[in-house]
Amino acid sequence: MSIRERLSGNEAIATAMRQVNPDVFAMFPITPSTEIPQYFAQYVADGKVDTEFICVESEHSSLSACLGAEAAGCRAVTATSSAGLSFMNEVLYVAASSRLPVVLAVACRALTGPININHDYSDSMAERDSGFIQIYAENNQEVYDNYLQAHRIAEHPDVRLPLMICEDGFITSHAIENIELEEDDKVKAFVGEYHPENYLLKEENPLAVGPYGISAYYMEARVAQAHAMMNAKQVILDVAADFEKTFGRKYGLIEEYKMEDAELAMVIMGSSAGTAKAAVDELRAQGVKAGLIKIRVFRPFPGEEIANALKNCKAVAIMDKSEGFSGCGGPLYAETSGACYNLKTRPLMVDIVFGLGGRDFTVESAKSVYDRLAKIAETGETGDIYTHMGQRER
Repeated sequence: MSIRERLSGNEAIATAMRQVNPDVFAMFPITPSTEIPQYFAQYVADGKVDTEFICVESEHSSLSACLGAEAAGCRAVTATSSAGLSFMNEVLYVAASSRLPVVLAVACRALTGPININHDYSDSMAERDSGFIQIYAENNQEVYDNYLQAHRIAEHPDVRLPLMICEDGFITSHAIENIELEEDDKVKAFVGEYHPENYLLKEENPLAVGPYGISAYYMEARVAQAHAMMNAKQVILDVAADFEKTFGRKYGLIEEYKMEDAELAMVIMGSSAGTAKAAVDELRAQGVKAGLIKIRVFRPFPGEEIANALKNCKAVAIMDKSEGFSGCGGPLYAETSGACYNLKTRPLMVDIVFGLGGRDFTVESAKSVYDRLAKIAETGETGDIYTHMGQRER
């Protein structure tokens, strides 16, 4: 039976980690993810886990320690944010190319500069091509549920890739919400034990991890890695189906909110989706055919699913909570518009960069986006495709 509780997103992740009881947690603190290892350190001190808890000198070292543990056949975890994730950059690529299924909790936070400790996705989006699976949460319940599914996805023999569980810094990481926790024994049964096929300490099959990839082999390794990411899509769905059967809560690659007959739609991620849903509800009450797609899984990117959901819309706004500095839009817009390119009839699309560094996004803000979409649908003119919302004008 589910247990009613009130937890922050950080404590929800730490609780899920405790229930999984990983072999190794390598830790270096950074705001706003610091509470995750802080809570977990107390579990270690209280004897609630038998995890090897390692305090290291940097985020680069924390992920490096996790890689060593995974290569040796252990289940390893860590957490970080912002510049800490950027400092891990080199090791992120090593983890993915070495096919080591570390699970990394990321409390997403703006990158410098200027220095800012509040939320956007500039840190995780900067690592979107590192080879990590990326799963995002709207609220604390999803943070917890996503983590319970993470190890089974990452460790699946058809995948074997590292995975980021992303929450919104301070918005979900620190805010306390009602949440349903599952019993420890049921979580352990659902997640299962980690039994890697090959690892450094396996006497029967000695191997190297992270060898030099000469030209004759490098491309084959990369293609195998790419296929593993493709495989991850079905594994994510299979694990979600088992999660629903076991615990009753349903997840997919995306969430379609009132999209059945939507003419105006927004594509958005994370906690901002909850705000936008409230706007959709108000507009629906006024007879406006508004809808919303929430991206839960950004890697592998659910392009086919998004395109299918948007194919009958007239106008769509892609909401980027990070600046891509491409001169023509953010990363979510690039991926979504690319996914829709081959549709026989495409909706008119615009990209709106919003919420950078924690800038407010309100229900009225979301409604103003739909007002703009209504004008686009009526006139057939998009105006500037790449714009920013919420900044003070000169």
